[in-house]
Amino acid sequence: MNFDDAQTLADRAVAVQRAAGDPVPSPCTSVCRMDRLSGFCEGCLRTIPEIAGWSKMEDEARRGVWHAIELRA
Repeated sequence: MNFDDAQTLADRAVAVQRAAGDPVPSPCTSVCRMDRLSGFCEGCLRTIPEIAGWSKMEDEARRGVWHAIELRA
């Protein structure tokens, strides 16, 4: 992930966290490759458990994942 991609993902994370009443969108960018060193997806910066559990998460948990993405970016 380059700097511009990371900044775009961080900006999306901030926007999602501020939109409290809106449905929480998936962070997936269709770049599904896990980085062996960090353990994060190279496209969305989520971990495997975050990706696998996304569909079962409540909105509050999803916003927590977005917050983690913001910090990782």
